[in-house]
Amino acid sequence: MGFLRTLDISASGLFVQRKIMDVIASNLANMETTRTEKGGPYRRKMVVLRTDPSDDFSHLLDLQMQSVRLEGIVEDKSPLRQVYDPAHPDADKKGYLLKPNVDLVVEMTNMLIARRVFEANVVAMKTTRQMTLKALEVGR
Repeated sequence: MGFLRTLDISASGLFVQRKIMDVIASNLANMETTRTEKGGPYRRKMVVLRTDPSDDFSHLLDLQMQSVRLEGIVEDKSPLRQVYDPAHPDADKKGYLLKPNVDLVVEMTNMLIARRVFEANVVAMKTTRQMTLKALEVGR
């Protein structure tokens, strides 16, 4: 595997993890949003990923080394939270309010994971760069 392929894998990881952190930030910002343009409360968003298929034999030898790509962003279809709050303007006739299906603990855990994976990709890129520079020094 060439060093450019290694950089491509790390770069794709950086892009995807950044997008995941952006979606998580949006989820956290809308934790209390009870009215959206589509109507109803905000629904948690999730990032769907895919790996790029490899068309060479090296893929079979090294299944761990694949670029990851963003497939799309989808809404979480899990049930919305129902809270009793008759004073809220979006409450129904019985006083119940539908709130977003965003869980602070889940989002913060996902944010920490995404941050660590982002950092690991940065380290991998720096290491690849250092190894390439050392190889160029040896080649002189």
